[in-house]
Amino acid sequence: MILFRPVGLEELLLISRTGMRRFPPRLPDQPIFYPVLNRGYAEQIARDWNTKSGTLAGYVTEFEVEDSHARSFEVQQVGGREHLELWVPAESLDVFNDHIQGTIRVLGAFFGASFAGVAPSESALKGLNARDQFEALRALVSQEPGALQREVAVNHEAVFAHLFFWEQLGEESVSAREKAAALAAIRAAWSAVFPEMPLGA
Repeated sequence: MILFRPVGLEELLLISRTGMRRFPPRLPDQPIFYPVLNRGYAEQIARDWNTKSGTLAGYVTEFEVEDSHARSFEVQQVGGREHLELWVPAESLDVFNDHIQGTIRVLGAFFGASFAGVAPSESALKGLNARDQFEALRALVSQEPGALQREVAVNHEAVFAHLFFWEQLGEESVSAREKAAALAAIRAAWSAVFPEMPLGA
């Protein structure tokens, strides 16, 4: 069964630390883990809910669970016909994770107007917000070949979390061509450092 889950920035980073293979345990006040059955509903939650709270970011993830295991949980309609959720009790999440096939993929993301992102604590991105991090990485593209790779390796969580944001940036300070070249260089550096973990959709 193909399922979707909208997640915030903090949950995305927890998922990434498992190699994009598991969802984190629920908090004590979260008795249900509820992925949804269609992408449109996941996008609605990510856009209309996640971008207005916490770190102001909503990511849409997609993953596949063995059909036989997914069918052991109830599907709940929580609004309109498209608002379908698979309700997995929190205590069943660890076993549910065991039945995920392949990796959890990030399909897209939405950001609030004041999104700042992950603020790295070291290297060239230290203390910078997400927008300024892109400019810092873009400056590294023209330096010696290993500079960008080293920065991506050191601050991989920020790069992973911010790629969709960088793709959505306007061209106020850089042309579309320069932006595309910088994004391509960042993707290439990521692939060189983390060949088993895709960056973005």
